[in-house]
Amino acid sequence: MSEDDINMEEYPTEIHDYLAAFEKSLGSVDEMLKTMMSVSRSELLQKLDPLEQAKLDLVSVYTLNSMFWVYLATQGINPKEHPVKQELERIRTYMNKVKEIADKKKASKLNKGAASRFVRNALWEPNTENEHSSKTPAKGKKRK
Repeated sequence: MSEDDINMEEYPTEIHDYLAAFEKSLGSVDEMLKTMMSVSRSELLQKLDPLEQAKLDLVSVYTLNSMFWVYLATQGINPKEHPVKQELERIRTYMNKVKEIADKKKASKLNKGAASRFVRNALWEPNTENEHSSKTPAKGKKRK
């Protein structure tokens, strides 16, 4: 018997694809962690503004807690009944707050001067004495 035959006998064949995808995902996570760990945290934080620092911290703690969730599941513990669920919800709340702050920064600002000119020109009505004359004065002539 080959090693693959032995491994296939240890678990049902229906979950083989799921396990292969899980193994691939673990490899991706491992590569990302190696990349993150290659740069010192203080060096990375110096390059980021406070909002970006908060995002990095939240993503890091969310990832760590998510990995703990997976660990609990692999140990036969229901993570939905564990305090890690409440922690993940708390982190999501903060992520939403940071997103709102970022969205406010991106939102367009009201230019009060331009808005008042726009409204004033939109509400402009011609004088009764100018109704019979042309709308644009002839060039070179001054209006009195």
